[in-house]
Amino acid sequence: MLSNMRVTALLGTDFWNDSCDPTELAEAVSEGAVGATSNPVIVHQVVQSDGARWGSVLDALITANEGQTEDEITWKLIAVLGREAAEILRPVYDATQGRKGFLSMQVNPKLFNDARRMVEHGRELAQIAPNVAVKIPATAAGLAAIEDLTAAGIRINATVCFSVAQAVACAEAVERGVARAQASGRDTTTLLPTVTLMIGRIDDHLRRAMEKEEVTVDPGHLNWAGIAIFKKTYGIFRERRFRSILLAAAYRYPMHWTDLIGDGVIQTMPYKWWKQFNASIFTPERSLERPLAEPTLRALVENFPDFRRAYAEDGMQPRDFVHYGASIHTLHQFLGGYHKLVELVRGRMLV
Repeated sequence: MLSNMRVTALLGTDFWNDSCDPTELAEAVSEGAVGATSNPVIVHQVVQSDGARWGSVLDALITANEGQTEDEITWKLIAVLGREAAEILRPVYDATQGRKGFLSMQVNPKLFNDARRMVEHGRELAQIAPNVAVKIPATAAGLAAIEDLTAAGIRINATVCFSVAQAVACAEAVERGVARAQASGRDTTTLLPTVTLMIGRIDDHLRRAMEKEEVTVDPGHLNWAGIAIFKKTYGIFRERRFRSILLAAAYRYPMHWTDLIGDGVIQTMPYKWWKQFNASIFTPERSLERPLAEPTLRALVENFPDFRRAYAEDGMQPRDFVHYGASIHTLHQFLGGYHKLVELVRGRMLV
């Protein structure tokens, strides 16, 4: 019998392992995963989870790169981990002729407001392996970087994205980049960027808003906020025939799997989540185009201004993206994860 994750894939939804941990990723690929993602928080977790192994790798990097800064050594460590994870995915990349099998690697989160430097760093990350996609935050500067990297033939994955407006703006930036790439004679056949909606973080943000603003509403409605935004965005992407593939991330509840199954999307799941889904008695079925329950959607629209901003296509302008509450919270977390990783490297350098 096919596993739940393989059935999900047969129904049109690819799954990724939401970590670049080599052990987890190898098992995920054996269960049908066709991609993986990373960010500073994930890399720090991977390095900490196997301190003996990665400490040895880090010591060797420090010895071989005497005189380099802690940040430079940190990115060399990230590259080693990225190269290994990309190699695990390489058979998928080869078998699909470069359409799948990508590891997403995130540019330095410090650069969220600097398009030029994100492009420079993105080009460096893309050199780590042929199946590396570059994660760029959905900020105003990020949109420019997404367009420029796409024009250069580099596959991107938009991240720090929580709203219909952000996702559509990222997809439009990709389209502009693809047009430029084609005009310069590049083959864009396998240039299939992804746009990530961090659905669980949308729900998290509204829960914080509910507590702060003392909103009285059934908290169960909040479990569906990210799903509602994903479903609406999916409809727009299909209607406008965007090249970008919509990807769901930041899992919190089983519905983030069960209610987003359909053609042409990706779900990136933490190892423990997809293992749990594989072991569940739920039978996967197409659910992506099933509308949200009207009372739930009405409760979200009527009680949460930040949901209305995220749900309306014109709810935010690019200049607003970085100031949206979920963006602020996530960027702080990514920056904090990066600084923890640098601190870990510094600790080995100062032994």
